[in-house]
Amino acid sequence: MATGTLTIDLSALAENWRALDRMSATETAAVVKADGYGLGAGRVAKTLAEAGARTFFVAIPSEACALRAALGPAPVINVFAGHQEGCTQALKDLNAIPMLNSPEQIARHTSALPDHPFGLQLDTGMNRLGIEAYDWSPEMAEGATLVMSHLACADEPDHDANSDQLRAFLEMTAGLLVPRSLAATGGTLLGPDFHFDMTRPGVGLYGGLPFADAQSVVTLELPVIQTRTVQPGEAVGYGQAFRAEDTRTIATVSAGYADGLIRAMSGKAQLFAGETPCPLAGRVSMDLLTVDVTHLERVPDHLTILGAQQTVDQLADAAGTIGYEILTSLGHRYTRVYA
Repeated sequence: MATGTLTIDLSALAENWRALDRMSATETAAVVKADGYGLGAGRVAKTLAEAGARTFFVAIPSEACALRAALGPAPVINVFAGHQEGCTQALKDLNAIPMLNSPEQIARHTSALPDHPFGLQLDTGMNRLGIEAYDWSPEMAEGATLVMSHLACADEPDHDANSDQLRAFLEMTAGLLVPRSLAATGGTLLGPDFHFDMTRPGVGLYGGLPFADAQSVVTLELPVIQTRTVQPGEAVGYGQAFRAEDTRTIATVSAGYADGLIRAMSGKAQLFAGETPCPLAGRVSMDLLTVDVTHLERVPDHLTILGAQQTVDQLADAAGTIGYEILTSLGHRYTRVYA
């Protein structure tokens, strides 16, 4: 097979949701935006629904399509981007609930879909999405299904921004009888003060930090399609970025930055033959990786780049990025196996 195999462990996904659910006494939703963090929103959402999730979050209305097809009409689907121009019909058809982010969106929603449910997102210090404190009035929440905000630094438990945003959220929502939500994965780990009526984990469901106890969800095995001996002084790959100081055995592996293995990991990341690490030799190209396998007694027919040996966050460290980028970049040329 000339393409990698991406195995998605649905039982690990479900157990990660259950583990995060056990951390709070409130409802635990699930964030499945970006096609279920790159793993297939329909399959992911169905598994999480079977585990107990009944509320889901996506980024934009079109992402709700796969969820409705997989889940049917019952589960709640919230849309972070709110009610934008051109989205009215999709919100209505999909029965998706926009998290309204501004007075303009509130006016648009009230005019276009007056009987359609809505939630509200408040800006408590992230300055990204949400109603600003100077625009906010508690009367806006009348009839809302949820009032939420988002933490900027929840992956750093001791960061002052966490307590600052908690205080701002409490002040803006004081006296409201509407359900409230502040915590994603990191906020869930911060403890009960951040849980309110709903937590909404995302990356932790998929095995990513800051949920250090998460089970690994993805395994990515890449086929070796050629092996060669490189003599001292010979170079490998574009720009001749790797030059052999002695005789080396180089395996060429079928995957590259077109498959989400970003170029920034060139010369830094490693793959694994069983438990044995094998370093990348030279640059990541569009479709191929070159890997130093000199130390192996036998070159296997595939090497593993994600799995028990190396998490998405460890691979991300090698590339100078975060696990979110690795997960959501995984390409569609892989053969996907749901286990």
